[in-house]
Amino acid sequence: MPNQPILHYPHPVLKKVCHRVEAIDATIESLVADLLDTMHAGPGSVGVAAPQIGVTLRVCVVDVSASRHGKDNHHGQLCMINPEIVARQGLAVMREGCMSVPDYTGDVERATAITVRFTAPDGALREIAASSFEAVAIQHEMDHLDGILFLDRIVSIKTGLFRRKSYA
Repeated sequence: MPNQPILHYPHPVLKKVCHRVEAIDATIESLVADLLDTMHAGPGSVGVAAPQIGVTLRVCVVDVSASRHGKDNHHGQLCMINPEIVARQGLAVMREGCMSVPDYTGDVERATAITVRFTAPDGALREIAASSFEAVAIQHEMDHLDGILFLDRIVSIKTGLFRRKSYA
């Protein structure tokens, strides 16, 4: 499957609430493959959500295993259809970036541990407990499914938004 172009803010699709996937078929399997290819092609990317490639369905992928922040604490490659957070614990502020907002990073407060339930591409219902960087990445990608960007969650617009010096 091909790497897809990433939509950039303020593209209107990025602010839309995505629709639930009703059935896993060839179209959804192809979407998951496109998301994975796009994530792997992105500079330093640890996740991508369907609306970032123009599809308003509740599908996202996350893989923090190659990141220095997540290499010691992860579930590997996660392909999540209709994900929902069923539990949250703790709060911490972390710096986030996004391929859809390539020129900025920002300080965002997120739960430090979550339990997320989702359907895998094979149709199996899964539930995992994620923490630290992986939990943050999952929350970030799931926000895209609700039309929320990290810009909407910055702790302080005066002191928490930063121009990106490099993208990697």
